[in-house]
Amino acid sequence: MHVIVGLGNPGSTYKGTRHNVGFETIDKLCYDFKIKLAHRRRFDAYVGEGRIAGQPVLLVQPQTYMNLSGRAVQAVLQFYKLPPDALIVVYDDISLPVGDIRVRPAGSAGGQKGAADIIQRLGTDEFRRVRIGVGAKPTGWELSDWVLSRFPRTEWDAMIHGVTQAGDAAEMLLTHDTAAVMNKFNKKLPPPAKESPV
Repeated sequence: MHVIVGLGNPGSTYKGTRHNVGFETIDKLCYDFKIKLAHRRRFDAYVGEGRIAGQPVLLVQPQTYMNLSGRAVQAVLQFYKLPPDALIVVYDDISLPVGDIRVRPAGSAGGQKGAADIIQRLGTDEFRRVRIGVGAKPTGWELSDWVLSRFPRTEWDAMIHGVTQAGDAAEMLLTHDTAAVMNKFNKKLPPPAKESPV
């Protein structure tokens, strides 16, 4: 079984914020593959069980708030007796432009506190992750204010593209090695061509 975890903060206050693109990815996978989430108090998370690409999967949205995401992830892996290499974590990344994604087989948290908590609680960084770009913090902003801000309309298309690509990458990770998924998704797409003046 694979576990796909999307990171975010619970509650309507945080819906649509940059920090919640991991939650949005899980929502999209639930919609695409008709998987229903239910609150599991044992894990302090919403969890849905189903099949994606023919593989058994758990979709998880921790309800612990971002900084304690590892608590829910650790509880899920322990209960189902799964190793860290069964895990795919989807989360936001301020070092990438809005909508760009990066797939990695392992590595540091890069300052993302939810990922850092997962690494600390599991005692390893050897798990797959899909990072979704949410844009760099503008000058004068506090980091916490930036990641908890909502996307303006001008960034909606890029954000939706990023969430869609992240879902596609997570799906491909279920049946392909990480290098193949990286080769497909870790390419910066060229900007759309500008129309020539008439």
